Order: sequence, then C-alpha cells, then structure tokens
Amino acid sequence: MLKRSNSYDDILKTFQWEIPEFYNIAIDICDKWASDSDRLALIHETGSGEPRKWTFREFRDISNKLANGLRNYGVSKGHRLGILLGQGPETALAHIAAYKLGAIAIPLFTLFGVEALEYRLFDSGAYAVITDKANIHKILEIRDNLPDLKWVFVIDKYSGDRIVDFWTLIEKGSSVFQSVMTKVDDPALIIYTSGTTGPPKGALHAHRVLLGHLPGVELPHNFFPQKDDLFWTPADWAWIGGLIDVLFPSWSHGVPVVAYRARKFDPDEAFHLIAKHRIRNAFMPPTALKLMRQAPDPRGRYNLQMRSIGCGGETLGTGLLEWAKSVFGITINEFYGQTEANLLVANCSEIMKIRPGSMGKPVPGHTLRIVDESGQLSPVGEVGEIAVKSPDPVMFLRYWNNDEATKNKFKGEWLLTGDLAKMDEDGYFWFVGRKDDVITSGGYRIGPAEIEDCIIKHPSVSMVAVVGVPDQVRTEIIKAFIVLKDGVNPSSALEQEIKEFVKVRLAAHEFPRKIEFIEDLPKTATGKIMRKELKRLEVERTANKAHTAR
Repeated sequence: MLKRSNSYDDILKTFQWEIPEFYNIAIDICDKWASDSDRLALIHETGSGEPRKWTFREFRDISNKLANGLRNYGVSKGHRLGILLGQGPETALAHIAAYKLGAIAIPLFTLFGVEALEYRLFDSGAYAVITDKANIHKILEIRDNLPDLKWVFVIDKYSGDRIVDFWTLIEKGSSVFQSVMTKVDDPALIIYTSGTTGPPKGALHAHRVLLGHLPGVELPHNFFPQKDDLFWTPADWAWIGGLIDVLFPSWSHGVPVVAYRARKFDPDEAFHLIAKHRIRNAFMPPTALKLMRQAPDPRGRYNLQMRSIGCGGETLGTGLLEWAKSVFGITINEFYGQTEANLLVANCSEIMKIRPGSMGKPVPGHTLRIVDESGQLSPVGEVGEIAVKSPDPVMFLRYWNNDEATKNKFKGEWLLTGDLAKMDEDGYFWFVGRKDDVITSGGYRIGPAEIEDCIIKHPSVSMVAVVGVPDQVRTEIIKAFIVLKDGVNPSSALEQEIKEFVKVRLAAHEFPRKIEFIEDLPKTATGKIMRKELKRLEVERTANKAHTAR
C-alpha cells in the first residue's frame, strides 16, 4: 500500500514491492475479510426495489459452496472457466470460486455476439461456462464447435443436455472448502485484448496481477482507500478496467463496491446512482464522461459527494476536465495502461500539478521509458513508443496459444506497448496515439488525440474520431468523423466552421481536410473508439469509387 506523502518523489524513492511466494486472489479479496460477519462487500442495485447488500462472509461461504460444486463437475486447477455475466454478485462468486480451485477465469462481455464468443472459448479451450438465461442461447448456438466445452452453468432455471442450474449447484455444496495453494506466478485469468490491432489475443495473467495493480489504483484515487470510500464503475467487469481497476482492488482493501447492470448507459441514471449511494470513488471511461456532460444541471439536481474519479482509455482534454471540476468539485486523475500491463502511469491531484492532456507520471514500482523504433531511448520531448521494464508484477505472463505474438511484444527486457507518447522535462507522459493511429501528412507525424481534443471543444460537437486517409500528394490527410449534439444539424457551413476552429487553435497541417458527420462512432465493447474500422471504411469507399470510375 502506498504511504501517503506530500511528494511524488518521496513515494517513488521509498516504494518497494512486497510479493510473497504464495498468493491467491480469492483469499485476498474475500476470505481475509470474512471474520467480520457484518463487513459490507457489495451493494447490488437492480434498478427496482431496495438494493441487495452482501457481506464478505456471505461471499466466502457461497463461493466455497460453488467451488465444491464446480469441482464435482470436474473443474480443477488449470481448467479455463468462461464467465459470461454482467455486473452482479454471481459474477464475483464465479471469479472467487475459480481462483479457489486454481482454475483460470475468462471474463466475457455479455455484448459479445456468437462469433466473438466462439473465438475466445475455442482459443482458450474453455472447460465450462457460467452464464444466464439472457446469454445461454449464444453458447448453445456455438457449443458443437467447442470440443473442450463440457458444462454450462446457468443462473436462471434452464434445462438441457450438460446444462446445470447455478444456484441449485450452490445449494448442494458444502460451505467448507480448502483453497488450492497457488504460487504468485500461477495463472489466474485470461483477458482478451480489444482486437484493435488484429485478432484478439488472450493475455494470461498470474495471481500477482492484482498486487501489481494496487499502487495504480491507490495513486490516482488520491491515496485510496480513505474512510467511507465506496467504489463504482459503469465499466463492465469483463473488462480489466472494471474487474481489476475497481472490484478486486476495492475488495483487497475491504472497501465495498456498488454493482449495477444497466442495459444502456444513461447519464441521468449515473448521476442518480452516485447521489443515491453517496459513491465516493469511480472509474469513468471517457465515453461515459462525455455523455454525462450532456446532462442538464447535474449540480442543481443531485447531491454529489465524490472524493476521486479516475479515467483512462482516451485523453480527456481541458474542456472535459474543467466541466468535471465544476460538477463534481474534484479533479479527474487520468491514468494509462493496457491489458498486458495495466495502470502504469497516473496523475494524483493531491501531490502533482495536473497538466491537462497528460497521462501523469509513472506509478511507483513501474519503470518506463520512451523508445525509438530501434529500441533506443528517445530524447525528452520526442515521440516514441512507451516501454515497460520487466519483470513487473502487473505484467502478463504470455499470450495464450500465441508464442510469436508474445515474442514480438518484447525487445529484450522491455515490453513494448504499441502506444506512442512523449515525456517532458518534468517526467510527465503525453499520449500521442496507437502506432497504427499516427497520421503521416506532408512529412508531419500527427497523433489524433490533440486534434480530437480541439474539435470536441466546438459547441456543436458531441464525439469525434480522427484518422488519416490516403492522399496522393500528402501521403495521408486528416479526416474527422463527428457526432453532433442533439438538435444540431450537419451542414457545409458547419463543416467549414469546424475546420477553421481547428486551424486557428492548432496548426495549418493539423486541421481536418475532410469531415463526415455520422450518427455514432464504432467502438469496442470497452468503449474505445475503433479508428481502424473508420480507416477500413474509408479505404473500401475509395476502392469502390475507383472501380465504379473504371
């Protein structure tokens, strides 16, 4: 746990990892707190009636029953267990039981279609899946294509071949279970990447990954935990941002979490939830914050008592930071990480001067540098790739079934993130974009983040994504795909206005020469904008025009 200090440098100098030989996530996030029968673990908000409150003792006893039941169906150490559920107590129980068995959990988004699920379950060789009635049809549709899949456990009453009722299984199990004694480097879960740079890859993480995450949660949440802290995120627990940025670290510290599974993110609903439960801490993806900014007069309608908000995934920009300060009364701390090595860079408004647009400084315990294409250290202020020194407890073990991709992820002892950034003279990191997202135009290398930050400040713009599209003269030109605010109609005059808006604020080579107004942006299940998809769409259009012209 980070020791509170008034100086980032002091924390950096005194920090030391304390990594034991044996460690199990389930014991750390659940069983160690169960001696206190009243200690609150989860507030499950269903949206109707009173929320159900769960204690750590309940989670310990029920997860023991589930572990016994799963073991009776052959689930054992090393078996992969798919968890196709949204936020809720059953999801947490499934994870805890899996780790107690020494099995490997595979978080799966309920928004995934059958092809996405088939790819992940086949690739991982999943032995069993835990899901609900709303999603079992997807599993049944692909089950014949999954030779390793033996059992499906369903929360709601559902009968069928090799289908077992989840709660009946628990009712029959004993509440006494001896957890497998796992070593800190034993595999615990496979989290699949978003697939923004090719087919999704299964990042295999060890039990130690939670220990590696803790400083990266404690710092941007202003020395989490503090008295009366209560955590929530709209991010699905199938994403590393919901599971290991919120649920697991909160429970490692014995802090309760609010769970709420919304069919669709609603800004007013989010404000209502925060006010109703007096939520103090939140991880908010950028997309959620952008939508919340459109809610009318939240300060006048809701009593908000937030202590910390962390945000990662996309750069927020000055306008969004200022809005959040005026609404929540606190500064959002941006941070950076990726599925393979998460929460590496962060801000902490209590001890750092926040520089809008910056990801912050390296989280204590992690060694980072900016390297050029040859792997050499880049000068201060120069754009290069973010690299992380191994070994590092937050770092993945390897890609599942993909030794070549694992090998390519490293250059010597350095993990290459594939993300471009620059570091200033004070040690702050500034995100530029994915290597694939960088635009080469007229000899300039341009990252989309700064341009998007500028365009989003225009009063008519709700969301934006910027990509490079082929151009015979400049190699690429900048194109902006823009979602307008409700009530604003697209027009050639507005298009020209936005172009001038950028040109006078940034540089002549950074304004979008093309603009397309669209209804929505393609996003991954985690809410990240898929610029690759926009570029593919543009390439297809160009090819079709050329074909038609012939």
